Amino acid sequence: MSISVFDLFKIGIGPSSSHTVGPMRAAATFSSYLAENDLLQHVSAINITLFGSLSSTGKGHGTDDAVIAGLMGELPDIVDPVTLPDKIAQVDATERLFLAGKHAVPFIRKQDLRFNDEPLPYHPNAMCLTAYGDDCILYENTYYSIGGGFFLDQSEATKDAHLVPQVELPYPFETANELLTLCQTHDLRISELMMENEKVWRKEADIRQGILTIWHAMEACVNSGLSHQGILPGGLNVRRRAHSLHQSLLQACDTNVISSTLSGMDWVNLFALAVNEENAAGGRMVTAPTNGAAGIIPAVLMYYMHFNPKATDDDVVNFLLAAAAIGALCKKNASISGAEVGCQGEVGSACAMAAAGLAEVLGGTPKQVENAAEIGLEHNLGLTCDPVGGLVQVPCIERNAIAGVKAINAAQMALRGDGDHFISLDKVIRTMRDTGRDMQDKYKETSKGGLAVNTIEC
Repeated sequence: MSISVFDLFKIGIGPSSSHTVGPMRAAATFSSYLAENDLLQHVSAINITLFGSLSSTGKGHGTDDAVIAGLMGELPDIVDPVTLPDKIAQVDATERLFLAGKHAVPFIRKQDLRFNDEPLPYHPNAMCLTAYGDDCILYENTYYSIGGGFFLDQSEATKDAHLVPQVELPYPFETANELLTLCQTHDLRISELMMENEKVWRKEADIRQGILTIWHAMEACVNSGLSHQGILPGGLNVRRRAHSLHQSLLQACDTNVISSTLSGMDWVNLFALAVNEENAAGGRMVTAPTNGAAGIIPAVLMYYMHFNPKATDDDVVNFLLAAAAIGALCKKNASISGAEVGCQGEVGSACAMAAAGLAEVLGGTPKQVENAAEIGLEHNLGLTCDPVGGLVQVPCIERNAIAGVKAINAAQMALRGDGDHFISLDKVIRTMRDTGRDMQDKYKETSKGGLAVNTIEC
């Protein structure tokens, strides 16, 4: 499996990469198929069925609205998150859905959109879309949202991996050990090796510009989170904290009341909270590698860029390339999906990626970068995904802040050593995979266990 930095970092909308971004993209693909095969004008009805985790936490994650938007031809990287709710409300008010933005069909949410908590065999995030003609099924497909905005349809999910065409990379690696061996053999840093691999798909200038575009979207998300106030949607009445925290930190800076370590933690917390509050509100953000864990990498990179006067765009590029190398390993050999392995796959992977990126730009050797990632992931093993109310708010928002600080500590510890360590990153990733398999489904983004059912109501 060849994974690009642009696969792991995708501009989209909140609140979930697997429950919002992936389903929207899949539904848009479905409606595009109808249009491209001259079926659109013959469609008289549409049916949506959400299965497994997409069903059990679908309403809290906005999956139902995301699928409707995708069927209308909306895509998460270009849709306006401000106007989208009005478009969805118009569908419900008129009971008409414009497939691919062109062909109107009757659509009554209560009868045409069904929730089925039983998971399908291939993946717990599944949905079936059916387009009917007057007296037959015109087209039907099942889609699996496998985390980070990635999705597969039924044919892709059942296709043997060895039959899928692979891109020939100059430096292919499937494990961290292979990555380190390639770096040593060819005298390359991890970011340099990733850049050479990326050139298979794009020119270097386009790669750099694309990564900087991602970074600017991350910055914009942080700044948007710092400016907004009020209560997050969803019914839990969770109050946004980033704005007030930002004001208090600015006042502290004005009066020189600064303790370097504690102040640093405050700023990392702030940046992570800002991103994840925006995500919870359905705003524009970047999967990194998922929405639920989207605040960790921007928080660490924002802190580095904001407080290092020597930081440059090169640092951004190298940070995200090194982070992508670790994210690719987590996705290939375990999972970045909370519905598949719990939050260790989302927050754990993002923490490892952020630690690796920071170690890279601070001059770490490939072995030290791998060690930083290992520390970041190891200490998130077993982390469950049990969002209260099916919303990406509690404990998700604070969890990103904690993991951002943890990533910095992991990088610091690795850089204080020589890169040699007891447990390899490969073993930790394998442990994450095995732990996810052993974890009960109620702890994997279903909101049927853990904090989701043990919240004390006053």
